[in-house]
Amino acid sequence: MAKHHISAADFDSVPDPARRKGSVVLRRARAETRQSDQMLFQTPRDTTFVHSDPWRVLRIQSEFVEGFGTLAELGPTICVFGSARTHRDSAEYRTAEQIGRLLVEHGFAVMTGGGPGAMEAANRGAMESGGTSVGLGIELPFETGLNEYVDIGINFRYFFARKTMFLKYSQGFIVMPGGFGTLDELFEALTLVQTEKVTNFPIVLFGSAFWSPLLDWLKGTLLEQGTISEEDLDLFHLTDDPDDAVEWATAFLRAAAQGEEDAQQQRGSEEARRLGPQ
Repeated sequence: MAKHHISAADFDSVPDPARRKGSVVLRRARAETRQSDQMLFQTPRDTTFVHSDPWRVLRIQSEFVEGFGTLAELGPTICVFGSARTHRDSAEYRTAEQIGRLLVEHGFAVMTGGGPGAMEAANRGAMESGGTSVGLGIELPFETGLNEYVDIGINFRYFFARKTMFLKYSQGFIVMPGGFGTLDELFEALTLVQTEKVTNFPIVLFGSAFWSPLLDWLKGTLLEQGTISEEDLDLFHLTDDPDDAVEWATAFLRAAAQGEEDAQQQRGSEEARRLGPQ
């Protein structure tokens, strides 16, 4: 058997080492590149990227993913808003606590901003009644953390991500007396209902002594100057009765559930008649 003689030309024909970078093949000078893992684990010299808008977009996305994933299977839920400054020994605290209990008795989870005051009271009423108590917190300079009565809690960096969760995963708002944050949630909901971005979304204002001056301004200034219409004043319900607040906030969803139950029974009866005696 003849031996094959290897010439210099044969060495010239051997391809340069190849390098894979993910699904990409790199050869010759292009192969002289660092591995992706090498670059990942190398201590970065420039850390300003964590303060850039592209990085913030990823953080915002993570808040939506976390919120959607945690709350998607929550079930019927009503948000209770109110001041973080409501004292535990006040009548407003006891009323918010009672509203939390009543919502659970009607088969609803209770969602709040997760803070102290009226929010804590509503969470407490829900938790102590054996219901689902949810708190969506927000990063603030005076943040105290989620109150101890929250069973499912998420902390947010961004107000708009948090507000999306309130509106997406609840079926109505009960708004206790509160400050700028409470007003922000109230007018966000009113705007979305007015513009039909959300439909069949009850909004209850609790405490006529607190809310009446605002309603007088809405009627005497906004309505009078034509910046809102008469129908816009029907987008909310004012009450001083916890039972009425809960009944009004949950009526639509309970009616819808009853209608679905009646429809299922009707379909069952029609199927039984169609099959006849067995």
